[in-house]
Amino acid sequence: MPACAPLSFAPVSKQRYRRDIALIRILLVDDNPAIRRCLRRLFEGREDWRVCGEAADGSEALQRFQQGHPDLVVLDFQMPAMNGFDAARKMIQMDPATPILMLSVYFSKQLADEARHIGIRGVCAKGDISAVVHAAEALLRSETYFPESL
Repeated sequence: MPACAPLSFAPVSKQRYRRDIALIRILLVDDNPAIRRCLRRLFEGREDWRVCGEAADGSEALQRFQQGHPDLVVLDFQMPAMNGFDAARKMIQMDPATPILMLSVYFSKQLADEARHIGIRGVCAKGDISAVVHAAEALLRSETYFPESL
């Protein structure tokens, strides 16, 4: 994934999270802290989105999932200790209503097919920042996101 580029979001007032806005809680799971920082900046650039937790591997993700009750999980495929598929399976058992967006550098039709089979609702290439946002928006609208280019 390329280095974090400056984001071009509209300026946000000092009162960033108003009480009348329902915040979307997002759990970020990736073993690379730089990628988590980039994703955090990307998602928190939206007034109504907030990162409610971060995890560096699948085991830690399961703990954060139970603690944070996220509205969306953004999950890396390849991680130490427990990969994204195994973590997703367990999250789906705990709460099948929470959508999971899987990110991967190793993006393929086979990965997307397996993700669908597991119950993951979207897949996206890590390096495609605009697609990550579109995918997250789709999942939050109760849609799926599997690019046609697969």
